[in-house]
Amino acid sequence: MTLAAAKSAATDTNPAPLVEISDLTVRFRTPTRQVHAVNGVDLTLERGEVLTILGESGSGKSVTLRTLMRLLPERRTQLSGRVSVDGQDVLAMSQRQLTRFRGRTASMIFQEPMLAFDPVYRIGEQIAETVCRHEGVSHREGMARALELFELVRIPSPQRRLANYPHELSGGMSQRAMIALALSCRPKLLLADEPTTALDATVQIQILLLLRDLQRELGMSVIFVTHDMGVANEISDRIAVMYAGRIVESGRVEELIGDPQHPYTQGLMASRASGAQRGQRLQAIPGAPPDLAELPRGCAFAPRCPKAGDECLAAVPASRGLSDTHWAACCRLGA
Repeated sequence: MTLAAAKSAATDTNPAPLVEISDLTVRFRTPTRQVHAVNGVDLTLERGEVLTILGESGSGKSVTLRTLMRLLPERRTQLSGRVSVDGQDVLAMSQRQLTRFRGRTASMIFQEPMLAFDPVYRIGEQIAETVCRHEGVSHREGMARALELFELVRIPSPQRRLANYPHELSGGMSQRAMIALALSCRPKLLLADEPTTALDATVQIQILLLLRDLQRELGMSVIFVTHDMGVANEISDRIAVMYAGRIVESGRVEELIGDPQHPYTQGLMASRASGAQRGQRLQAIPGAPPDLAELPRGCAFAPRCPKAGDECLAAVPASRGLSDTHWAACCRLGA
């Protein structure tokens, strides 16, 4: 894959957003209860934009990402709402349509790179097989593409690394190989599910910078999931803060980081460690996220919120616009 070809494939003059999610709900059925994992999410992603979904573990971030790829177990999952990617209704796709959609239109970088590769096959062969299956090229052309991809993601000695098995690569190298696999069919949408969580700080920064550089070079749209405010600030154009399966605040990076309005976003900002706080106690958010099988009435954050009032328990707060690009869902904005 030459860089020019990848840019040409990713460039799109269509003015409509690449991703449109409307009133998405996801329920998981168990023998004894129902888990409300995602609760009425509305999101859009413009072409060429990087959106980060930010929140604590269990807030519904990864479930939202996997819904975009239809990777949730169908027998236990109940989906409703609308999910459109590049004009295609993802929730209405057949299995054959999904096979073409995954890889060519949308691709995903998973949290654990070792789970993305079969341990008994060489990495180069696995990437080449993906290219051959989706694009109908020969094995030789597939291997040539795999080599170009390894060069693109800056893997040292790429020709030699193609012959490696997954266990022979370090964590950072495995992550780069998984990025190469995700880019192998030139997707318009790249989904990244906390791809740097298991890496040390130095390698984490390298991977973040690589992803941002590749996004700019190839013109892709990216949805990045993380619980780290610093990571979100580094890589995003826009941030959506998620809590208990709902988006509670959304805005441009400079708006949301510079002037957070929702108490949950303010709590996330206050709980970050910084050099200015050396020797001081972190202002952690009290309590824990709610049980998604037994959500409280009204605002799910109210039991942990220092600004909560009686009106917060009456109904789920409606969204209020703070600017053309910044909004929050809170009854106590400005209180």
